[in-house]
Amino acid sequence: MPRRTVRTTLDRLRTPGRVTGFLKSASICVLIAGLLSPLTQATATAATASNDYCGGQCSDILPPGENGNATLAQILLNQAFGTQPSHAEDQLGPYANLATGYSGLTDAKINTFFNDASFGVPSDQVASTESPAGRSDVTIVRDKKAGIPHITGTTRYGTEFGAGYAAAEDRLWLMDVFRHVGRGQLTTFAGGAASNQGLEQEFYRNAPYSEADLQAQIDNAVANNGARGQQALADANAYLAGINAYIDASDSGRYFPGEYVLTGHKDSITNAGTIDHFKITDLVALGAVIGSLFGAGGGGEVNNAISLIAAQSKYGVAQGTKVWESFRERNDPEAVLTVHNGESFPYATKPADAQGEALPDTGSVTTEPLVYDATGTGASQSATAASQTATTTALSSARRGMSNALVVSGKYTASGHPIAVFGPQTGYFAPQLLMLQEIQGPGISARGASFAGLSMYVELGRGQDYSWSATTSGQDIIDTYAVELCQDDYHYLYHGTCTAMDKVEQTNSWKPTTADGTAAGSYTMRVWKTKYGPVEYRATVGGKKVAYTTLRSSYMHEADSIIGFQMLNDPDYVKGPKDFQSAAQHINYTFNWFYADSSHTAYYNSGDNPVRASGVDAEFPVWGQSAYEWKNWNPTTNTADYTPASAHPNSVDQDYYVSWNNKQALDYTTAPWGDGSVHRGNLLEDRVKKLVAAGGVTRTKLVQAMADAALADLRAEDVLPKLLKVVNSSTVTDSTVADAVSKLQAWVSAGAKRTETSAGSKKYADADAIRILDAWWPLLVKAEFQPGLGSDLYTAITNNLPIDESPSAAHGPTGSHAGSSFQYGWWSYVDKDIRAVLGESVQGPLADKYCGGGSLSSCRDILMSTLKTAAGTSASTVYPGDSLCSAGDQWCADSIVQRTLGGIKHGNISWQNRPTFQQVVEYTSHR
Repeated sequence: MPRRTVRTTLDRLRTPGRVTGFLKSASICVLIAGLLSPLTQATATAATASNDYCGGQCSDILPPGENGNATLAQILLNQAFGTQPSHAEDQLGPYANLATGYSGLTDAKINTFFNDASFGVPSDQVASTESPAGRSDVTIVRDKKAGIPHITGTTRYGTEFGAGYAAAEDRLWLMDVFRHVGRGQLTTFAGGAASNQGLEQEFYRNAPYSEADLQAQIDNAVANNGARGQQALADANAYLAGINAYIDASDSGRYFPGEYVLTGHKDSITNAGTIDHFKITDLVALGAVIGSLFGAGGGGEVNNAISLIAAQSKYGVAQGTKVWESFRERNDPEAVLTVHNGESFPYATKPADAQGEALPDTGSVTTEPLVYDATGTGASQSATAASQTATTTALSSARRGMSNALVVSGKYTASGHPIAVFGPQTGYFAPQLLMLQEIQGPGISARGASFAGLSMYVELGRGQDYSWSATTSGQDIIDTYAVELCQDDYHYLYHGTCTAMDKVEQTNSWKPTTADGTAAGSYTMRVWKTKYGPVEYRATVGGKKVAYTTLRSSYMHEADSIIGFQMLNDPDYVKGPKDFQSAAQHINYTFNWFYADSSHTAYYNSGDNPVRASGVDAEFPVWGQSAYEWKNWNPTTNTADYTPASAHPNSVDQDYYVSWNNKQALDYTTAPWGDGSVHRGNLLEDRVKKLVAAGGVTRTKLVQAMADAALADLRAEDVLPKLLKVVNSSTVTDSTVADAVSKLQAWVSAGAKRTETSAGSKKYADADAIRILDAWWPLLVKAEFQPGLGSDLYTAITNNLPIDESPSAAHGPTGSHAGSSFQYGWWSYVDKDIRAVLGESVQGPLADKYCGGGSLSSCRDILMSTLKTAAGTSASTVYPGDSLCSAGDQWCADSIVQRTLGGIKHGNISWQNRPTFQQVVEYTSHR
């Protein structure tokens, strides 16, 4: 029967939304009375598994809940009275409660905050059993606690059919939304809200695929992978058949997601209208969205060039380059590392003599327009703002993939078995982008999370005697080429021949619906493509007109990673750490992969890392000429030579691994800025290193380390003590400053956490200190660095790396209330500069001392002055309020919102900086 759906489509994806007042309560009650129908109770039968080697010590959690579909009646009840469909938010409370419950955690209490992730369902915990579409070769059992589908098939086709059916039961509307996002058609499908416009523009700019492009990627992935490629195609077709069977059943039974009615695709009275069947190219469109969000490291070369030119303009070429490099921190000796045994994995390092650089002339860069012929709300001010935000996000190297991992070798655990606490930070949505499932069938045995619409395999989870997870890595697989224009703005020189660019267009129009009242509008998205990728900027280089294009190694290869996931789900393939690494090598997106079984741990950094021409600096644009192309690059297939697996950071049985999107290993340069002395990875490194030194690590201790880091304010823990050291270098006589210093010091002494006074209080302990630091940080950074750098260079570097990413800031692709914090900011710069001013040792220092020009007394004056201003800044100014929170409500400003992607809404929860889906695992035995 029906699962749940969502709320005001995507019009509130970037900012928290109010309840849409589209129906009066009386009308809701009348509609509900006519729409509710009795639910058939399925027969409860047992589903058990004998292939589980975790001994009851595998757990997982994925808020808000498994059920991501809701009928129209359920949506209306939720909007009117706040009632929730079954299993729509039963994982949200346990997830939220860990923030105040972790201090008293024991191994026995772990599943108070997590699900039991053992295979199978005990007979007394079976809620329902169904044979989808009446098939005899597959059953879907759902458990009572969370409603998770446990799919068991006797044939491979039946197993995958069941996976598709269960996916549609739990996420049909969401899957439909994102297949339209991947095609740049969201506004036509879901409404013209400004945030919908921004979202489709963000993805279309980087992946303007035609239907033929999508099909070609499938054909190539199948053709290049032998029997596994053929099996993947068969699995995908069975999966699609299951999705479409559910569409037909829910349509005829009238329990399809209610958003189809609210967006005008179905009629609630006559049932007129259609829900389009899914086709195989939809899976590639979905994969392109997920890969772009979480697994496409690189880009930003034009912004890098702009800031380098600003540095050279201020200081001269030699000193300006030195200053720029010191802020870039390509290979900072103080950076936290995932592979920390000293092994080096050189990639994208600075060449001794850079070749082929095509830096723009000062002031000549313009962003390539995407939107043309806008009408109505497609041309509004809010639409323009959304488009600008989408462009900035799409073209930045700071892709907020997020996620963290803590993995400890059995040598340092109480049991002698490895322990892992890991998972991806994929944001908070209702329904969640990921879904939980267990799949058992011929050649498949796994439980865990998969992205909705791509769940033919478990993508992050556990097998019979091993678990795996990933974090976003961000190494550079995207390069920018300057192609010289000829004839006009839409022809370019390719290997000496004037060649026409290809024009790709998508025209969208929309009109108001019940779900999205945005007035009618339209526009055309237009992308000009070259053999070196889509055009992103225009400029001049040495007076010559050029177009800057971006080429991504995974472009036109969105489907390739399916083989790696197929391997990870295959118990006959993965039998140990080397097999795991081999599987991960078949994933072409940029991820850090982690593994644990009963005896071993392992790590592998995946991605198709192109082999660049000698002398090419990956940081900057290069000329689109054969001498500077990737080695053996074929523009027709977008294939090239890639670095071998041994050159990727990798390891087996290191004492421990931590990852929070930090630097992978020595000499391995990632595209985003900020891999310096202070990184949020330090919050994990410091805690796990301490646990390992003491020995006897347990699941409880590792969960506590993660949960403690999840509440830490990185600035307060790692930088604030040094700032206070400067302030206290002389007696503080100003009473306002002295009071602020006292509060800040007390907060640091208490642990520098952003945590409630008690569970549910919605008030922070040390609230005033938190307010002061939130107000002080941007003031002190600007006062510390802008005078020395100058306004132009300071602004240019802030475009490379934002100053701050506090929990309440509207940052990242999902705006405020997003949970993930402290990934990008100037904390390393402040740390290094303040230590230098204090006369302390700094490895990899900045090129100059900036605070007070290097004078301790002058630096202190700057900090004192800005601190006094911050102390006097009211909470209502620091936390100005939004559609969810009143001005001055600090807790609410930080709080996490499950952003509605359809009809069901949830309450906000207290801030945690933590994976969305998370596993806690400790295997007791092995096959």
